[in-house]
Amino acid sequence: MFRAPEVNFYVQDVEACTRFYSEHFGFTEAYRTPVNGTPDHVELRLDGFTLGLSSIEAARRAHGLPAEPGRPPRGEIILWTDDVDRVYAELIDKGVRSVSEPHDFIGRLHGAWVADPDGNHVHIVQEIASGVLA
Repeated sequence: MFRAPEVNFYVQDVEACTRFYSEHFGFTEAYRTPVNGTPDHVELRLDGFTLGLSSIEAARRAHGLPAEPGRPPRGEIILWTDDVDRVYAELIDKGVRSVSEPHDFIGRLHGAWVADPDGNHVHIVQEIASGVLA
């Protein structure tokens, strides 16, 4: 049901954190959005592991997440799936707390957020194929 786990940190300065992980630990940049200008999100890779860095402001603006500088939750685990709507509904039916309902973003992804018992975010996400859910 789930695959390709990643970790994402909410940060105030995506570019500074990207440089930090690249220069000090050897991560290489694999993805960024937007491609030009100040990024809202960058993905770094090291030995098969993906670390995402997302701006706190973009987390609030694009997804309605309760992200604030210096306050939890400061990050999330990301789990890819083939049917976010079904998985989200099953989790909610089981009593898992919703953080952000399923929605499309950046023109190619569909995702939702839930919280673990301590309030840590879990982002479930899937690719959208040609404007419709895969």
